This record gives sequence, structure tokens and C-alpha cells, in this order.
Amino acid sequence: MPEAELSPVGDTPGDVGPGAVEVLTHGEIELVGRLPFSSNAAFLVQVTSNGTTVAAVYKPERGERPLHDYPPGLYRREVGAYLLATSMGWDLVPPTVLRTDAPVGEGSLQLFVEHDPDDHYFELCDDPAFADQFRRVAVFDLVANSADRKGGHLLRDVHDHIWAIDNGLTLHAQFKLRTVVWDFAGQSIAPDLLAPLEPLAAGEITPELAALLDGFERDALAARARAVLHSGVLPHDPSGQRWPWPPV
Repeated sequence: MPEAELSPVGDTPGDVGPGAVEVLTHGEIELVGRLPFSSNAAFLVQVTSNGTTVAAVYKPERGERPLHDYPPGLYRREVGAYLLATSMGWDLVPPTVLRTDAPVGEGSLQLFVEHDPDDHYFELCDDPAFADQFRRVAVFDLVANSADRKGGHLLRDVHDHIWAIDNGLTLHAQFKLRTVVWDFAGQSIAPDLLAPLEPLAAGEITPELAALLDGFERDALAARARAVLHSGVLPHDPSGQRWPWPPV
């Protein structure tokens, strides 16, 4: 199968609105091509339902490389990160669903975000217009336990909205934070960013998210939320080792 061109295809999350999840969940999937530069197999697909077609990124379990510290099924964590962000009221992770009937087997479908691939975190982090959005990313990654937040995983769409993609290495029971978003270290977390953590700290998660996590992962999620609430400050990385590689 030829590699897909990374040109914008389909609608952005903002354009599709709440109907995106419906299309991704029930639509007919057509393979377009394989996405280049991905460590695991990822495909660009078109999904059509009731006359609406959207572009999406399809990550099948069959295309995952085995990891020594994560069990198979990284695509479930992609879905879990979306469910977590949604439960917090944050439009941060593009709509992502689990499909058992996809062309190469069970996997995740995530709405494709129209973006300029050269317009990543390191190009935007010094712009004050995006500071609040990146602070939200920093809080989310602490709670989600993101172990691979590269600069190229933060996309600006055509509406100047920041989306966090590639969330397969999240929600582990062991603390594994690795991120490039350290610019806000030592800053207090605003109350509006802390408020969504209170239900999580009490162990309240949606049944859909709970079904994707084991008991240790659910407990660890609550513990991380409590820790962030207790601290109220974005952490430093004194070791200098909590960076992903490569950083973009």
C-alpha cells in the first residue's frame, strides 16, 4: 500500500462537531494509505456515514511493535486518552473511537486534524496566544501520565486550536511522564484547570474509560489527580531525563 500524503483531508474537529464520534463509530472505513514516519503502523482512512465523510487516523493492534513496559493494545490507550479529556470537559484530544470491524483488525480511529506539520510545539511555545492551551496540555499530561509527548504531537488546527495526538503511551499504572512541555514548570495551576480533577481524584471515571483500564491503572489515575490537586503547581524535571526522544 502506498504511503499517504500528509496533506489536509476531510474536516477538522471544529468543523465536524459532535457528529464526528457518530461517523467514526458507525461509518464505513476506506483505506487511503499508510502514514509515514510512524513507529507503529498507522493508516489514513476515510470514514463515511449518512452522506458525511471524514478523514481519520487508524491504528490497528496488529501494527503495534511489542514494548517491554506496555502490554499490547496501545490503541485502547488512544481511546482512553480521548475519553479522559472529554470527561474533564476539554476539547484536547481529537474524537477517537474503538472499532472492531476495521480493515486490518481491531484498532482506534482518530479524527484527522487539518494542520501544518511544521507548525509544532517548538514553533508555537513562545507565542503568548497559545500559552493557556499549552498549560492545559501540561496538566492533562500529568494526569494522563503521558510518556511520549513530543513537540510534533501538538497540532494547531485552522482555528488556532491545539490538539494533542499520539496518546498510545498514556494511563500506565507506573509514573512514566516524558514530555517537551516544561516551559510552565513551577507555575501555579489555575483553578479552572484544577476543578475537573476533583471527580478523578475521588475515583469517579466514566464506565467507558473504566472498561479500558485495569484496577491498578484506575487507582493510579485517581492518585495522580490527587497529587496534582494537592500540589497545585506544575512540576520541574530536575533529572532532565523526562524528555521523549526525538523531541519532535
